[in-house]
Amino acid sequence: MKVHLVSGGCGFVGRNMVKRLYNTTKDNILFIDDLSVGTDPSEWLDQPMVEDHKGIKVYGTDARLYFLKSDFRDVVHALARDPEYIKKTYGLDFVDFGDIYHYAAIVGGRAKIDGDPMMVALDLSIDAEFFYYITRHKPERVLYPSSSAAYPVNLQTESGAIALTESDIDFNNMGQPDMTYGWSKLTGEYLAKIAAQYYDVNITCIRPFSGYGEDQDLTYPIPSLAKRAALKENPFEVWGTGHQGRDFVHIDDVIDCIQLAMNHIHDGTAINIGMGKLTSFMDIIKVMTSFAGYNPEIKQLLDKPVGVHSRYCDMTFVENTIGWKAKISVEEGMKRVYDAALQKFN
Repeated sequence: MKVHLVSGGCGFVGRNMVKRLYNTTKDNILFIDDLSVGTDPSEWLDQPMVEDHKGIKVYGTDARLYFLKSDFRDVVHALARDPEYIKKTYGLDFVDFGDIYHYAAIVGGRAKIDGDPMMVALDLSIDAEFFYYITRHKPERVLYPSSSAAYPVNLQTESGAIALTESDIDFNNMGQPDMTYGWSKLTGEYLAKIAAQYYDVNITCIRPFSGYGEDQDLTYPIPSLAKRAALKENPFEVWGTGHQGRDFVHIDDVIDCIQLAMNHIHDGTAINIGMGKLTSFMDIIKVMTSFAGYNPEIKQLLDKPVGVHSRYCDMTFVENTIGWKAKISVEEGMKRVYDAALQKFN
């Protein structure tokens, strides 16, 4: 039986990948997270814990989900020295991995990116340990999530925003990415290309745009806006003017695209994941408040960090390369998030 590894598996995207893998495969899944950002599996897994195996919690009636609470840097550093580290330390025969999904990263929304950029820069150390490991002990396939924050910020201004294409990142003619988070992801993409070219690692990179979903935490804008609408807050607060826009894509679509891309892309090429549509936060507020059935006064919080003015993508390359398009409309996805907030906060 294969063993898949998910680092950062209790964060938003990681836990959705864990659940998808469990529901669509019969393989073992080891997910590692220090819970500095993510939440304990007992809060989101619909499977019972069946055993505590030397500090690794085992979930599921078929005992296929293994959770280790630990800093992934420490684990991957140990694995690089000795690929039998998990086996020797925890008594589990997890030596060779099938797919590795590397979601471990320090990021917590705009407040964290702008408020503590040096902490976010620690992502560089996480990725350095990770890429060193995969080039020494090669898994079958690797997923490296980059970010739309890697794109040059001068292409995302109020007067000069364009639909960002994969070729807008050119390592021979660099633009400036978005803060230390963007720099770390850009560096990760470069290391992924090196891993594929020089070490023959099978690796796929993705640049998700503004992913959202029902179980995303309140440090991100969409669940926060949904909560305000569910509580019918008036005035309704929005960071900045609210006219800044993003390319919102539902997490289910993100996971679908990832799984398809890993079947087609193996050389470290990075692809966009988005709707290919720019939607402002004011537009989101209108949608959310229409669900709630009221028309509040909008209170702009101009002292809050907002990042670039407009960030959205061109999905032509993805459509032509792997034949994928997002299925969940913004309206449908936002309704899911609103309904979840209504149930939680009322």
